[in-house]
Amino acid sequence: MFGIGGMELAAILVIALIVFGPKRLPEMGRSLGKGIREFKDSVTGHDEEDEPREIERPRVEEASRPLEGEVVHDRKS
Repeated sequence: MFGIGGMELAAILVIALIVFGPKRLPEMGRSLGKGIREFKDSVTGHDEEDEPREIERPRVEEASRPLEGEVVHDRKS
């Protein structure tokens, strides 16, 4: 389509890695993917309520607290 081969694509990825760094690159990929998905859904008229939602994992601080209704035994032997 654009005449981009394997070597050109590899060069672009290496330059992006150097410019943005290894920590920022995955975050940018995720946001780009979400943007493309939202655009595609808006064009096709696809509704978000039809798809299953991703389960949020609790943070470390929240994971140590007991859940509501959970029985906690704090016995020291």
